[in-house]
Amino acid sequence: MTKKVTCGLIQMGLKGDCSMSPEKIRDLMLEAHLPYIDEAAKKGVQVLCFQEVFTQPYFCPSKDPKWYAAAEQIPDGYTVRLMQEYAKKHNMVIIVPIYEETIKGVYYNTAAVIDADGTFLGKYRKTHIPDVQPGFFEKFFFKPGNLGYPVFQTAYLNLGVYICYDRHFPEGWRALALNGADYIVNPSATVAGLSKYLWELEQPASAAANGVFIGAINRVGKEAPWSDKMGEFYGSTYIVNPRGQIEAQASYGDDELLVHEIDLDMIREVRDTWQFFRDRRPELYDDLVEF
Repeated sequence: MTKKVTCGLIQMGLKGDCSMSPEKIRDLMLEAHLPYIDEAAKKGVQVLCFQEVFTQPYFCPSKDPKWYAAAEQIPDGYTVRLMQEYAKKHNMVIIVPIYEETIKGVYYNTAAVIDADGTFLGKYRKTHIPDVQPGFFEKFFFKPGNLGYPVFQTAYLNLGVYICYDRHFPEGWRALALNGADYIVNPSATVAGLSKYLWELEQPASAAANGVFIGAINRVGKEAPWSDKMGEFYGSTYIVNPRGQIEAQASYGDDELLVHEIDLDMIREVRDTWQFFRDRRPELYDDLVEF
């Protein structure tokens, strides 16, 4: 008997505009997401994920401390508590990528993981934090993650999380797979430009190299006043299988719920065929962490 799980990914453009307060934008983004969550439930989605910092604009082209007010406690903040209610209501695992405040003045780019009964299972903090032109000033807003590469045993599958810029670093994908992940989500905020061709290259390659399913989520649209410098978010959210084949993909530029059923039996089939884990030589890799 196969073990099939229905997964959902939501890509969305900014509601409101960046002149508004972070609290107002949060409320507008939540209001826009809730109908999609209900739609996902009607379509049988068992595991649902949103885009990176899904309640806010991608504010990192600025260095405006105004956006510190967007951070929330996890799990005790408003957004995670609300998502716990929806997870329990719909018997759905929900991954909630938001801006996290731990103590005053300490912030992380984080995803909370909620099980299908509404239980908070834990969180992943974005490990690799970019600070590059033309406007990825993330070190102004986020400390590097310090929780390692946890895998969450949910009601439906073993889940890993890797966030946006993390995807350029193969070590984390491998660590999550070795820790037992069946399905890894990568909530992102990625604009058209230099790295766009990598969007459909790196994650399929990582899925194949590690024998896992990956859900890649990207926001859509322009976010003034930064779009002239940064470019447009292009969506193209997708789910890729352990062979590196994209099985389902959303549109380039529209708000959309992508729903797709994955077959977890493919993981064993692919790993038994390619045997990449058997043929690893970790005893020869020490030099990789000395630079």
